[in-house]
Amino acid sequence: MKKRREASPLRVAAGLRTAKKITEGDRVLGKVALRIMPFLCLLYFVNYLDRVNIGFAAPNGMNAELGLTATAFGFASGIFFLGYLVLEVPSNLALHRFGARRWMARIMISWGIVATAMAFVPNATTLIILRFLLGVAEAGFFPGIILYLTYWFPAAQRAKAVALFMMAVPISSAVGATLSSLLISAGHGVAGLPGWRFMFLVEGIPAILLAFVTWFYLTDRPEKARWLTESERDWLTRTLDAERKATEAQHHWPLRKALTHPRILALAFVYFGIAYGLYALGFFLPTIIAGFAQQFGTTFTVTQSGLINAIPYVVGAVVMVFWARHGDRTGERTWHVALPMLVGGLAIPVALYLGNPFATMAAVTVCAVGVCAALPTFWALPSQFLSGAAAAGGIALINSLGNISGFAAPYVTGWLRDLTGSQKAGMWAVGICMVVAAGVAIALRPRPRTTT
Repeated sequence: MKKRREASPLRVAAGLRTAKKITEGDRVLGKVALRIMPFLCLLYFVNYLDRVNIGFAAPNGMNAELGLTATAFGFASGIFFLGYLVLEVPSNLALHRFGARRWMARIMISWGIVATAMAFVPNATTLIILRFLLGVAEAGFFPGIILYLTYWFPAAQRAKAVALFMMAVPISSAVGATLSSLLISAGHGVAGLPGWRFMFLVEGIPAILLAFVTWFYLTDRPEKARWLTESERDWLTRTLDAERKATEAQHHWPLRKALTHPRILALAFVYFGIAYGLYALGFFLPTIIAGFAQQFGTTFTVTQSGLINAIPYVVGAVVMVFWARHGDRTGERTWHVALPMLVGGLAIPVALYLGNPFATMAAVTVCAVGVCAALPTFWALPSQFLSGAAAAGGIALINSLGNISGFAAPYVTGWLRDLTGSQKAGMWAVGICMVVAAGVAIALRPRPRTTT
């Protein structure tokens, strides 16, 4: 009887510690992770950098050359997410139908072309149009990857897998800050371009090149993975199929329900709060650091500012992985999302009231850690009750609605900056949004069933 329990792939997926199956499972999932995770991280690194590099261009000549106020810059930064919102759900359903390999390659070549064109914008209007088109081109990339990971990793290991993938966020923010700063500084005058235009050009090309690699490298499903042995494919397919059937039997959410249920909308608001903090920092942290010169009398080169900008995200990347592993080990999800959001949300408003740049950056780092720690575990929540087409649509809807914060955060932050003459009001908005979203996450936690 004991051997039969150990042979159950569903029990393995649920995380039961049996020596035979855990050894096999660790070996197979380790092989899967080694094959796909570095490549997915590379794709997201390029993706996220093209999304937020406008934040590095702003204080280094773009705003002055195009005549952008803080409000106009916030609008140009955030309009990306309106295009993103429109096509997110149909894009993810298309990926579910046609396969990740083809659809991801299509997304990447589209966004690469638009990202490269950013180098040649003649005025603010064209910049806004291209940012909108960049969102249209990129729609479906992030939720597509989250959906793709559900095809390869059982639920018990999924938060850790998402954390490994999402390390590309703080890494791209850290390395990307330094890289973008170097490109702006070293590329000024190359081919007659200002540094910020040279940065857009160089950082847009990799997406186009990687589109062709994606077409040949990615594998749509475990059953098609020739780089796994037959027994490895069999184990992984049986494990995931058993888990999917158990989820459908317990919840059975059709696509229509996944697109309209209040729980999905509430999860979208939680993600809105996490992403609000992420994008407010991503778009305005370079400007905040540039403001240290006036606030504290400090002066930094472009490269030094990029290195300082990287600090919160380096710390966030380390904490993200350990926090996600702890969530997988304990099986607890709600507080692993809500607690870092509360801490980060409380830290960020006080950052700009502190008396020196070191204390300010320490508070900003705490906020970045809170955002990074909450992100991967959050995406373990919807997959607890969604599968198949419902997962494709539900995950895309959560990401789409949540990413409205990508428009709201830079626009509201810039508007408050112009209205008050200070970054403080915008940072208070970030903190309040994160704390309220944490409260919603706590309210959504599973209740113990009572018997009568």
